[in-house]
Amino acid sequence: MLANTEILRCAQDDSHFRMTQHGVFGEPIGDAVLRFDFGREDLLILGRNLDEPDDYQRAGSGEVEPGKLWQRNRRDGFIEEVLKIRTKSARGISLKLNRAQREYSCVVTRNKAKKNVVLKARQVGITTYIAARFFVQTITHEGTLSLQVTHDRESAEDVFRIVRRFWENLPDHAREGTLRTSHCNARQLVFPELDSEYCLASADENAGRGRTIQNLHCSEVSRWGREGDEALASLRAAVVPGGDIVLESTANGAWGHFYREWQRAEETGYQRHFFPWWYEESYVAEPEPSLLSLTEEEKALMNEQGLNAKQIAWRRQQWASLRGLAAQEFAEDAVSCFRASGECVFEVETVEAALKWVSEPVERRENGRLAIWLPAQAGKQYVIGADPAGGGADGDYSVAEVIDRDSGMQCAELCGHYPPREFALKVMELGKEYNTAMLAVERNNHGMTVLAHLETWECPNLYWQDGKAGWLTSVHSRPVMIANLTEALAVKPQSFRSERLLNECRTFVRDRDGRAGGAPGTNDDCVMAMGIAWAVRGEVGLQKLDGRLKK
Repeated sequence: MLANTEILRCAQDDSHFRMTQHGVFGEPIGDAVLRFDFGREDLLILGRNLDEPDDYQRAGSGEVEPGKLWQRNRRDGFIEEVLKIRTKSARGISLKLNRAQREYSCVVTRNKAKKNVVLKARQVGITTYIAARFFVQTITHEGTLSLQVTHDRESAEDVFRIVRRFWENLPDHAREGTLRTSHCNARQLVFPELDSEYCLASADENAGRGRTIQNLHCSEVSRWGREGDEALASLRAAVVPGGDIVLESTANGAWGHFYREWQRAEETGYQRHFFPWWYEESYVAEPEPSLLSLTEEEKALMNEQGLNAKQIAWRRQQWASLRGLAAQEFAEDAVSCFRASGECVFEVETVEAALKWVSEPVERRENGRLAIWLPAQAGKQYVIGADPAGGGADGDYSVAEVIDRDSGMQCAELCGHYPPREFALKVMELGKEYNTAMLAVERNNHGMTVLAHLETWECPNLYWQDGKAGWLTSVHSRPVMIANLTEALAVKPQSFRSERLLNECRTFVRDRDGRAGGAPGTNDDCVMAMGIAWAVRGEVGLQKLDGRLKK
């Protein structure tokens, strides 16, 4: 414990914190109270050291998870000691960081993550914490614009009340001095002494256009409307290099802007954060006698996550009340919380069973675009199904799926934005590596160009159908191909190792017109490539003629 007379430090200069009888910063020590002056230079020095360890953190202040001590930094010290929030049971209390908030802080600080995407259960405190982080960054840096964007104006104003409360509960001398405002309303806080501003907007207001943003907080991105893609692109373009971006949301279907951002986080350089419902300590209820009989699912949750009877009792109440929406609103994992819209073609339980067989590839190449689970073995025969795309960075992916011809086991997956000629070269090289695999390229659209290159290069074992090179996906062949893959997934779930492929299966739906494909905003390229591979594997009467396979 700290001695009563010890002067506690937050930045490089002892004058930043003083022992005094006045003001409020921290907890009383003897007859004195720790106070921060909120002078302009004090704030700027603190701003340069926000991620430094908080030397005056008291022992036992919290844990990120059981057994791991949370090392508070100076930003979080300021948040906990100065900022006030309103809770369901009290008004104007200190913001003491909970498990989700501490874990987010630790990961961001450790990895120096400037771009973050957060998938969360309802009301675990992340929206409040991001607002607090950006408020601190706004008042400790000159020329800073922090912008908070939600899906509609009403929600934006609700969230911004949290930020206004931070400012309104600062000491009087701070609000009348360096942190006085020239504008303070329901949507804007302007600090003229620092030339800094914290403001809000909704996604449907051309938010951020023409602005220069240092800190961007996009809240509940899964609820943004049809114009969300354009709004998100405009906002990110306005963020300065090295600026902070946070995209956070609960799940809202396996499609759309947020789902896409979460799935593509690794390739776009975003740090993923996932916070399930049990991170919120208030999610408990008194157990009923029936809780003595636990389901297998409940037993697994208790064993894997260390949950207690009160948490399971609370879970039962939510699942009984919300039914199918419970897994979405109170997420337990980063897969099942995304619910598909429409009639899912693949049985959800079947996909979930297959996901248990997902494993890390033994090798990755092509900057991660080629994943290999089972390298080629001498004497084995392989089939490659290929679904080409145009090659644009924002369009569909070009995908090739390699399977063992005898067992159907997934061996490798190539997935990237390749122009037709480059994709043709990649799949031909992949075919040669897998013992001159049978190469079935979809000849629709861009596939014709890919096949033209392969024929020019006299690619061996190129699949032919009805006297033409390649596989034709038509109104007749597509349903049969998908039905074949559906059966394969149900009968041999252990044959599929790619999480990307199985996530596409979860969002592969049948629309009102009966056509099966990826839900709006999702991809189905891996599904189509694998469907081709399994369809060709199952064909009979294939004959090898002049180095080519013809039917």
